[in-house]
Amino acid sequence: MTLNRKPPPPAAGRILDAQLHLMDRQVLDVDAVPVTTVDDLELTDVDPNAEIPPGSPAPVIISLLTGPALGTRIFGGRPPSRRLVRIPWTDVSDVSVVIRLGVSGEHLDAGWVQRWVRDKIIARIPGGDHDPG
Repeated sequence: MTLNRKPPPPAAGRILDAQLHLMDRQVLDVDAVPVTTVDDLELTDVDPNAEIPPGSPAPVIISLLTGPALGTRIFGGRPPSRRLVRIPWTDVSDVSVVIRLGVSGEHLDAGWVQRWVRDKIIARIPGGDHDPG
């Protein structure tokens, strides 16, 4: 007995497994400078507590989220939305072993901690204000 099954529709873009391809990946800016890591994703009109019904269109990524997620991973729950920094998906230029941005990370809010440590702590260490190369 053969079943007449329709082939699945072609995908409009690249299909990514969020856990495999995006979560906990390092984000590099256009100059290959580390910016942050991905802690969560913001998707189009998806209730985080509901399952996506079969046959419905796949959600689309709006932005990468980064912020204080370690405590919630250990103790459960979700960090408040206002504490998460959003990197627009339109700024992403490549997804591979790392996520590359097409913009400089110097002006992104995601890298403010690294910039503060660099400017306030590392720069004050003798020899810390120049490249050792």
